[in-house]
Amino acid sequence: MTDQLETLLATIRACRLCAEHLPLGPRPVLVVEPSARILIVGQAPGTRVHETGIPWNDRSGDTLRGWMAVDRETFYDPTRVAIVPMGFCYPGVLPSKNGKSGGDAPPRPECAPTWHAPVLEHLPNVELIILAGQYAQAHYLEAARHRTLTETVKHWRDYGPRFFPVPHPSWRSGNIIRKNPWFEAELLPDLRARVAALV
Repeated sequence: MTDQLETLLATIRACRLCAEHLPLGPRPVLVVEPSARILIVGQAPGTRVHETGIPWNDRSGDTLRGWMAVDRETFYDPTRVAIVPMGFCYPGVLPSKNGKSGGDAPPRPECAPTWHAPVLEHLPNVELIILAGQYAQAHYLEAARHRTLTETVKHWRDYGPRFFPVPHPSWRSGNIIRKNPWFEAELLPDLRARVAALV
């Protein structure tokens, strides 16, 4: 790791840009090494990730590793896989509706515009950026994305070879997968082949 990258990461970990909006306080979670060839851009840490400081250390992470067909050792090898979420800190939960939990709030809007470009300057070897969920896709694909997340993911080939959109691997993605057999029959083999070639 270069001195410049160490300084940048220290600055990010000391960030208090949106601290007043974070119910558990700031704890930026990201993994960056210049040699990484794969970058995963997700949403924001959940409570378990906030507690442990380990990204994707939850059921969503298990699902994502299954989609990629990699074990934890490979996934958490920073020399191969970088992890830079849209929001580095746990954003809290949405207000409940009709007594039902609204789930986690969106990533804070200040984070990616402030930090992603400087971080990506230190990832010169990245060949594949996995965009997990609508927030990552909106930021990186911009006007090229489709009207819905499902349509964007369905056209994953249009964004290659650099970008690879997938749903966020939470329990909510189950409906997309069940209703769209192409996800398991076509998309996952393509994703796994791309990942295997790079790790």
